[in-house]
Amino acid sequence: MAGVLCAIALLAKGGLSLGPMTALEIALTIGSGVLIAGAILLTPAGRPLHGRRPLGLLLALSALTAISLVWSVQPDASWQDADRMFAYSALFALALVLARAAPSLWAGVLGGVVLAALVVCVYALLTRVFPDRLDARDIYARLHAPYDYWNAIGLTAAMGVIGCLWLGARRAGHAVLSALSYPAMGLMLVTLMLAYSRGALVALILGVALWLCVVPLRLRGATLLLVSGAGAAIVVAWDFSKPALSSDGVALAARTSAGHELGALILAMVLLLLLLGLTIGFATGRHAPSRATRRRLGAALLCIPVIALLVLAGLLAHSRRGLTGSVSHAVSALTDPNAAVPPNTPGRLTAIGSVRARYWKEALQIFDDHPLLGAGAGTYGVARKRYRTETLDVEQAHGFLVQTLSDLGLLGLALVLALLVSWLIAAGRSTRPFNRLWERRGRRLRRRRARVPYSPERIGLLSMLCLVVVFGAHSTIDWTWYVPGDAAVALLCAGWLAGRGPLPEMLAGAPGGDPSPEDTLVLRPGGSAGAAQTRTPSRARLPGLPEPGTARVATALAVLLASLLAAWSEWHPQRSVEASDEALAVLARDPRAALDAAGLAVRRDPLSAQALFALAAIQQDTGQSALARETLQRAVRLQPSNPRTWQTLGEYDLLAGDPHDALGELRAAVFLNPEAVAPESVIAQDPVLLELRDAYLRALRANEEAG
Repeated sequence: MAGVLCAIALLAKGGLSLGPMTALEIALTIGSGVLIAGAILLTPAGRPLHGRRPLGLLLALSALTAISLVWSVQPDASWQDADRMFAYSALFALALVLARAAPSLWAGVLGGVVLAALVVCVYALLTRVFPDRLDARDIYARLHAPYDYWNAIGLTAAMGVIGCLWLGARRAGHAVLSALSYPAMGLMLVTLMLAYSRGALVALILGVALWLCVVPLRLRGATLLLVSGAGAAIVVAWDFSKPALSSDGVALAARTSAGHELGALILAMVLLLLLLGLTIGFATGRHAPSRATRRRLGAALLCIPVIALLVLAGLLAHSRRGLTGSVSHAVSALTDPNAAVPPNTPGRLTAIGSVRARYWKEALQIFDDHPLLGAGAGTYGVARKRYRTETLDVEQAHGFLVQTLSDLGLLGLALVLALLVSWLIAAGRSTRPFNRLWERRGRRLRRRRARVPYSPERIGLLSMLCLVVVFGAHSTIDWTWYVPGDAAVALLCAGWLAGRGPLPEMLAGAPGGDPSPEDTLVLRPGGSAGAAQTRTPSRARLPGLPEPGTARVATALAVLLASLLAAWSEWHPQRSVEASDEALAVLARDPRAALDAAGLAVRRDPLSAQALFALAAIQQDTGQSALARETLQRAVRLQPSNPRTWQTLGEYDLLAGDPHDALGELRAAVFLNPEAVAPESVIAQDPVLLELRDAYLRALRANEEAG
């Protein structure tokens, strides 16, 4: 499991490169399809399939993403977004089916998540320790490897911390493994802080708070957090005090020297935390604290956040703005679209302002113009250019909900909310975080409080739930849904929670409830009547291969066929890019072969404007000017709301000596994107175009000032 998750993170990186994403999507789709088909054939009959509704809604959302290319302002981007969604759906379905087929493998899944997060975080730290060998061209102080995005590595560390809480606080398992969670958590906390990710830090605080509320191992978890946090704080404070490590644009030699010192300090922290973890583990294992001691420690720990809040309130009350003024200023800075961008320094962690308000404002402007269906999946980067007032280019709205409104409108948001509610119900069925059981009385369902035993599996599933909450909270304010290394972990845990269903101890505690066939309840010898205890098998066992019926075989074949069709669709955009690159490469020596390759690129992805641009360029170089202009006009008809198509056609006509047509086409480009035409390239050749652009920008600013 750890190997698969590490491969996803290291192969796809930030998920923005088509080639690696295509390879990953095909591998996920076909691999998941094969494993799902095998599970369908090999799983013993009689086991219910939980999580059908969340899976159906996720597939519906994927289908809407694919259908949106009909009205999309950039249909080729919507096609690629649909491919990603179907690969994600395949992974979610695989987790759901595996939870049904081999529920006892939950510890392997959660352990794999922890190990994968540790490997990724260690790699990120090594780029800081050995910058001359791993990342010599990096000019930023913030950690961002291997995703090339700092908030994504911060989220990986945050989810790994939740996994370490389970590993270090659990009562079952080997004591040495539990002790290893101390240095592992220290490394993840250092990674999170050196990424300067405020969103990941907030998401981690929410996840830890939820874990302490729903998991009854609070003292163990708090001890792990405090000890590992103290070790990480020493390393982080030292790093922040070194300008060579906490400033951008530092010379490589200075970064390398400081990085080696940081590596020595991190190694010392790891050894110290490992020693403390072993000491604490063996000490508490031999002499467990009494109930009175645990209560006193719990009360003391509960006082820590209360005291922290009181101190914060006191500091704000005695500040220049006062308590209410400070809160009002923070809210204003958080929601101001024109707020200053915080620098990439440690001070960023305490800054309130962000450019997200600007991105969210543009996303809502797109939604206002396309309220029902949006502008098309994956099109925010193009659609926003009509509304932006600065030159910064971004492809995501840095918020899953606002981008859903921008891309898929109210229909997409309705599907997302329905999916969330359905998944929460399914996950609650397997975790019971608030110890509530449903019982049927006649035709009515009633909820009652029941003391459900906290078995090792239930504690593990509750930790998975907190991990998914961390991802969901972070994705609400960032675009990490598009980063496969983070999204795959969340989808794996979310699918497992939805597909697990009620645990045997829950069924045994419900009135008239019977354990499901795949779980075993064993009476303790010498115990009282009805005193049942769960026995979780140490490994998955198949009690003889079931005889596959016609329905099972047909379902497995349908899954395989669907996965192959989805993989075929995922392959086409990359094949088109490869054909375009080949056409441009052979143009000088074989124009005819270049034309054939460019035409093949268009046929492989008929929705791609870039393939049409390449074909038009080759047609022009081979003397087919009329065909080249027709090809560019075809691109405009294909994507009339994309400023790039109008700009390319306008530049062609302007250079071809047709300024009248070029003026209308460049007007459209400037309307859709005021920054579409660079003055030094095209507009400078025509004062009319320069005046047109300046007038439009003045009007745009006046409209902004007038509200």
